[in-house]
Amino acid sequence: MKTPRHDLREVVALFQTDAVFTSAVAFGSGHINDTYLATYHRDGREVRFIHQWINHHVFKEPPLVMENIARVTEHQRRTLAAAGCSDLERRALTIVPSVDSRPYACDSRGEFWRTFRFIEHAHTCEAVESVAQAREVARAFGAFQSQLTELPAPRLHETIRDFHDTPKRFAALLEAVAADACGRAADARREIAFALAREPITETLLALHRTGLMPERITHNDTKLNNVMLSDEGEGICVIDLDTVMPGLALYDFGDMVRTATSPAPEDELDLTKVTMQMPMFQALVDGYLSAAGGFLTPSERDHLAFSGKLITFEIGIRFLTDFLCGDTYFRTHRPTHNLERCRTQFALVASIEAQQEAMAAYVSEASR
Repeated sequence: MKTPRHDLREVVALFQTDAVFTSAVAFGSGHINDTYLATYHRDGREVRFIHQWINHHVFKEPPLVMENIARVTEHQRRTLAAAGCSDLERRALTIVPSVDSRPYACDSRGEFWRTFRFIEHAHTCEAVESVAQAREVARAFGAFQSQLTELPAPRLHETIRDFHDTPKRFAALLEAVAADACGRAADARREIAFALAREPITETLLALHRTGLMPERITHNDTKLNNVMLSDEGEGICVIDLDTVMPGLALYDFGDMVRTATSPAPEDELDLTKVTMQMPMFQALVDGYLSAAGGFLTPSERDHLAFSGKLITFEIGIRFLTDFLCGDTYFRTHRPTHNLERCRTQFALVASIEAQQEAMAAYVSEASR
């Protein structure tokens, strides 16, 4: 584990933990915020909290991010309580208020912080280990969406605008290709051609939304495996990392699960023969997601579950390609062609999904019945 780079003793004094701080260690594998697991003592026993520095370079307005998270977690708790849940603190994140009763605090340098109660006897995983685990993760994200279908107005803030606006992402790619500011387009000829051939799919979900067939939902927008806390028994009990929770389309979340959970290859795999959409993993995602979200999905949302994996995988692929052409200004890279390698991996997964899309759609249709 890493050593904290922040003055945690200042930070802990900003929150109402009602306990005596003893130590903290860097925690987790996130690349945006800095997270620390802090140990305290209260009434002779050990208690733990998560302290997190909010990266204001990515999330420009941390108070609005925290307003979203506070509203979402409070509503989750009310929904769970109404359903008879007796384990609320393990099923939804619990914000620890600051000493001035806000859901966040600022340190002496003006940096933004938040604190959550740590969920004990639970863990996260970085890679899917089994179809059962994939099913649990999908069920947890489906339940999260379901819990928020009745969140009262006003509309949540958009913490990152146009996050999944695929046509705008595609337009940015076209601009990068035309400018070729770094002279890299020649190295990405095949990838550019692959992207251009699939421009028509970019509008599909948003066109359905405009016609009312695909309603706006509250979505997580980062549905990786490691954003679900799994109990020691393997149950998906709590969705975490809520910075990007905002208005969106339900299939953004399902599509990103397909992207991140169905291929055994890492995001920057060089051997593209290892990149494949594994049907058993997809089936597990469908089963888990529909078991929790099936009650509110429209027919159009169900009909496009298989397609959503292709679209979101394509979208992140063109984002990697755009960043490569622009000189790697957004994604952190470790070598000159890293973003191009990531793009190739995403596009290989798109091709694998395309080859199996009929079978995927048939499974969704059967599962929906």
